[in-house]
Amino acid sequence: MAEKLKITLVKSPIGAIPKQKATVEALGLRKLNKTVEKPDNEAVRGMIWHVRHLVKVEEI
Repeated sequence: MAEKLKITLVKSPIGAIPKQKATVEALGLRKLNKTVEKPDNEAVRGMIWHVRHLVKVEEI
């Protein structure tokens, strides 16, 4: 596994269900096309899996 993950919000969560909106917010993604770096662990990977249709992920 990589040490960190670069997560970019590529699709708006406006039409998503509330749980997915909360997950995007918890990842620290507030605006479209913004990027955050998170540690590569099971918790973060699980959050990404739930909103995989809204984000783009790169391993660093």
